[in-house]
Amino acid sequence: MHGYEMIKEIEQRTDGAWTPSAGSIYPTLQLLEEADLIRGEESDGKRRFTLTETGTAEQAEKAGEQTPWDAVKADAAPEQISLATSMKKLHHSIAQVFQAGDEAQQKRVRELLDETRRKIYAILAEEN
Repeated sequence: MHGYEMIKEIEQRTDGAWTPSAGSIYPTLQLLEEADLIRGEESDGKRRFTLTETGTAEQAEKAGEQTPWDAVKADAAPEQISLATSMKKLHHSIAQVFQAGDEAQQKRVRELLDETRRKIYAILAEEN
């Protein structure tokens, strides 16, 4: 598995509550490689990582412990996870309008987003 695949895997395992950045994944992979827990090899222009014997033994030793992604999910409010999922779905649909929408569709989506942004700020301005 290469770094970007790991980012996506962690995002999926945490239901979107945690999406590590490349700036955190790649230095971590370097540290794990220096500790002989993983081995990186070039394949199809990407650096793919696998567990070493030491890494496999470490993994077996930690079996049954709470995983980092489970800890993140346990600490995240369910509504935050749902909101993050909705944001990602919205971003995907907007990207499709950029790629395949005509000018009139793009204008309608922009107007809808502007209206939605104003409504979000109105919600935040409400007294609790």
